[in-house]
Amino acid sequence: MPPIIAITAKTEELRGRPQTTIPEAYAKAIEEAGGIPLIIPVMHKRENIASIARIAQGFIFSGGDDISPHYYGEEPLLNLELSPDERTDFEIALFREAIGLQKPILGICLGTQLINVALGGSLYQDIPTQVNNPLNHREPHQVSIVEGTLLHRVFRHGKQRDKKVQCPEGGTIKKNVPPIDRRDFPIPSEGSSDEVKEIQVMSAHHQSVKTPGKGLTASALSPDGVIEAVEMTDYPFLVGVQWHPEREPDNDQTRRLFNAFVAGTK
Repeated sequence: MPPIIAITAKTEELRGRPQTTIPEAYAKAIEEAGGIPLIIPVMHKRENIASIARIAQGFIFSGGDDISPHYYGEEPLLNLELSPDERTDFEIALFREAIGLQKPILGICLGTQLINVALGGSLYQDIPTQVNNPLNHREPHQVSIVEGTLLHRVFRHGKQRDKKVQCPEGGTIKKNVPPIDRRDFPIPSEGSSDEVKEIQVMSAHHQSVKTPGKGLTASALSPDGVIEAVEMTDYPFLVGVQWHPEREPDNDQTRRLFNAFVAGTK
């Protein structure tokens, strides 16, 4: 049986009623990668959250609106489009259950920020006002993949190398990377090249990881120094990307990322 992949969703008012919604592209990407997508609404009962964590083989924390800054100990710096606290509370609880069971996890846009906050990290509330000479992160742009990371291995075929990159907040992101063993799940190799240094991404965010949470390391950066992807090294598969790969289903990097994620559940 193909692995069941739980995908978080948002609640919004449609025709006067709260409804659970998510772009269809997430489910299509999982099906294409060989998984069974399972859309999950916000839940409140702890036992139900624990049950979902046990039932699903992998988890996607999907995109959405802004996390309230009080989750990382700050006051709002400007008017934000806030995601409801009930969604944030639910997804943090689900994330903690899933990580406790060592289930593969993929964060996309808001999902990456949620993972970071759940692990004690902080966010840039608004890149245009908090980052010097920022790119427009609501448009497609280039990102650099940090060599030696799992994300780099997913996007290229060949031996990994060590890479030292400076974090925008100071300190080293990655140095002298040990061999990556993610339970030896297969990395797609068709159409691969010897080197992948930069990729073009479909971007639509104004917030991002500021200080990585516990156990997270940055695995992609934009030219303005903003962290575009994070991962956890001592974990079967935990990757968060700030862009929207599901919006480019025919892109080679999109296929590689979703294939590696679903393969990591087996």
